[in-house]
Amino acid sequence: MESFRDRLNRNNIPRHVAIIMDGNGRWAKKQGISRIFGHEKGVDAVRITVEAAGKIGVKFLTLYAFSTENWERPKYEVDALMTLLVQTVEAETESLMKNNVSLGVIGDISKMPKRVRKKLNNCIDTLGSNTGLRLILALSYSSHWEILEAVKNIVQDSKDRKVIPEDINEKLFRKYLATADYPDPELLIRTSGEQRISNFLLWQIVYTELYFTNKLWPDFGEEDLYEAIYNYQNRERRFGKISEQLNS
Repeated sequence: MESFRDRLNRNNIPRHVAIIMDGNGRWAKKQGISRIFGHEKGVDAVRITVEAAGKIGVKFLTLYAFSTENWERPKYEVDALMTLLVQTVEAETESLMKNNVSLGVIGDISKMPKRVRKKLNNCIDTLGSNTGLRLILALSYSSHWEILEAVKNIVQDSKDRKVIPEDINEKLFRKYLATADYPDPELLIRTSGEQRISNFLLWQIVYTELYFTNKLWPDFGEEDLYEAIYNYQNRERRFGKISEQLNS
């Protein structure tokens, strides 16, 4: 059977793909093992997806790794996730370097343990000169947090007379978002069968194509990514216009 990769239009690869990686816990439950093992298995899916995205020319890949709401999970799970994050960053840096991947982080990482922030910053510095795929980890992130922080900073800059109310428009507001340095995603994938956005990139996905799959994140593989992109390529993106306007 022909691979979805072979069916892709290489002139229409989405520049930015975002993924809500959902289903680690349910995957583990189905196996009769601890949720932590599900998260560990999910790291394999991250590795596969990063390499697959790089192969076909995706420029930005944003992974929703840990939300602000996830801090409310049981402490043992949060602690295990933080340890896993450090271990993963240490273990994958060499591979990311080999594949010319650079790293970015969005979110309120001030809430994360010092050891996590140190490892992340070291990895970001190490990979800083790479020119291939930009991997963006959303950590301690939520759209509500991001938008509120943007508003607070605009208000402060207004008090400092750096901004006047008449200057505030969409273009200026974007400069205050955590994603100011990145284009909006063309494609958002969510695994596990859930069909909601879960406080992720709400400002940025106004015209993003949404793709939902029943695959649990640990089972998400290279061909699944290509299938999602193939599906994206067979949609008509109108951006509020009508088909006749696009065709003309």
